[in-house]
Amino acid sequence: MSGKDYVEKDYYKVLGVPKDASTAEIKKSYRKLAREFHPDANKGNPEAEERFKEISEANDVLSDAKRRKEYDEARALFANGGFRTGAGANGGFGFDLGDLFNGGQQSGTFGGGGGGGLGDVFGGIFNRGGGTRTAQPRRGADVESEVTLSFVEAVEGTTVPLRMTSQAACKACSGTGAKAGTTPRVCPTCVGTGHVQRGQGGFALSEPCRDCKGRGLIVDDPCEVCHGSGRATSARTMQVRIPAGVSNDQRIRLKGKGAQGERGGNPGDLYVTVHVQDHPVFGRKGDNLTVTVPVSFPEAALGGTIRVPTLGGPPVTLKMPPGTANGRTMRARGKGAVRKDGTRGDLLVTVEVAVPPSTEGEALTALEQYREATAAEDPRAALFKAAEEA
Repeated sequence: MSGKDYVEKDYYKVLGVPKDASTAEIKKSYRKLAREFHPDANKGNPEAEERFKEISEANDVLSDAKRRKEYDEARALFANGGFRTGAGANGGFGFDLGDLFNGGQQSGTFGGGGGGGLGDVFGGIFNRGGGTRTAQPRRGADVESEVTLSFVEAVEGTTVPLRMTSQAACKACSGTGAKAGTTPRVCPTCVGTGHVQRGQGGFALSEPCRDCKGRGLIVDDPCEVCHGSGRATSARTMQVRIPAGVSNDQRIRLKGKGAQGERGGNPGDLYVTVHVQDHPVFGRKGDNLTVTVPVSFPEAALGGTIRVPTLGGPPVTLKMPPGTANGRTMRARGKGAVRKDGTRGDLLVTVEVAVPPSTEGEALTALEQYREATAAEDPRAALFKAAEEA
């Protein structure tokens, strides 16, 4: 079909929608018409089959924002009346549509001839060979890595060296994949895009081109190092900043630190899984640190002040009220792990009454006197009462 035929086709009319129709309106109309004229529902009806092809073709253009814009601009160009075939009726100048579509080359076939002209525009709309296309940039692959940190490094944050192995541009061929002195050519199947469209029913699905394996380029004389892939294994060591407050088994994304892209494409991302070693004293509960502090029985019974260690800082003093039960948790504010906003969590201090393994002398005498003084009190009375009522 010639380029002129494409320009004169009114895809809006084919779908029965106005020129300012939204994407949702186009989609709704297409689905309705596709069901009505689908070949499966109109077996043996060539007119319905032809209509279904027109509907699918119109939807392919109007449902894609870029192709729809190019189509509208091309139709507006011809709608102005400034272009016509042959000489004017009054001796005026006329323009050959072949010149417009083919850049001054042979006319008559859509997209034929050399580069330039509207053939390039319509080649973009209909995925045909109008003009020469350059291979598209390709994003680099994501890279996975792991790192083991001490408890303090995870809480405070640190910078660690990571040695990574990833794919990068082959140095022997500068990433072209072609042997020195040669250059790759644009894949004729996908015209350098790296993707082809495969029809399935009334829909067109995009998939990587099998001929160039998604690169958009064909290498006739491959590089001896990378064997035509344009990629080679590259090892590098980079300094990676691990943010403060990272938790065990957390996965951190470092944007743009992955494998290099192809043909100017953006690099991939680096994903680092962090493993945190245990601390002999402190534990972690979200943004809070935890510590268990032993206290004597007199301290728990009579109350007092206790000194508590902190992570990387001076000890803090907490006031323990009289009658503090074993396992009670107190809070030292602002002594925990660093949060994302820069503030700190708290230090949760759990009291553990320490029982001496043996007692003798004055301490033993004092304990016996205390036992006699509290003999009338049964600490298990409430337990038995609850068991009987249950």
